[in-house]
Amino acid sequence: MAGERTVEVDPHRVVRWVTGFGRRHGEPSFGRDGDSVVLEAPDGATAVLSTWPGARDAVVHGLADLEDWSRPPTRLGLVLVRRGGYAVGTAQDADLVTHKTGTRYVQSRTAAGGWSQQRFARRRGNQADELVGAVTEHVRRLVLPAHVDGLVLGGDRALAAQVLKDPRLAHLADASRRELYDLPDPRLRVLEEALRRGRAVRIKISDPS
Repeated sequence: MAGERTVEVDPHRVVRWVTGFGRRHGEPSFGRDGDSVVLEAPDGATAVLSTWPGARDAVVHGLADLEDWSRPPTRLGLVLVRRGGYAVGTAQDADLVTHKTGTRYVQSRTAAGGWSQQRFARRRGNQADELVGAVTEHVRRLVLPAHVDGLVLGGDRALAAQVLKDPRLAHLADASRRELYDLPDPRLRVLEEALRRGRAVRIKISDPS
């Protein structure tokens, strides 16, 4: 293969994207690979389309089936947390309905040793606990009452996991989810970007030789 790349396509544009793929490479065949839909074109190009886990059982034989298959959950909760900041929100379809962003300082690691290192580690741990506690309360206040169908998680993987370990959020742990751990420090614009990307269909394209 000459090269691979990944694009993210709004679910309402997936049919148009696949139509364009067919014009460029020839009418593709449709197949499945686990949760994904696989397109194979006559010239050797392939495209692997991935969406929310809830769509995995949908039948996809051609363009007519793609719209239902690619539709994301209607009500989403968003939880982004990194050292120094967080953003929590809920969305209805493509619209951000509620949100809360803020900053919390958590020190970076240090190479110092001895008692100084131990005191630093305790202080850093306390700061991380305070951050997780603050985010957890915002999730309880905003996300739980919204009865969301899915979660978009981002930021620091370990901190996000700590938030969801709170027993008061137990039923969210089993919600279908998209994970975006490559996002920058959480801000409102980053939360909006997380919603866009969380709803998108991810397409991995392999060009022919």
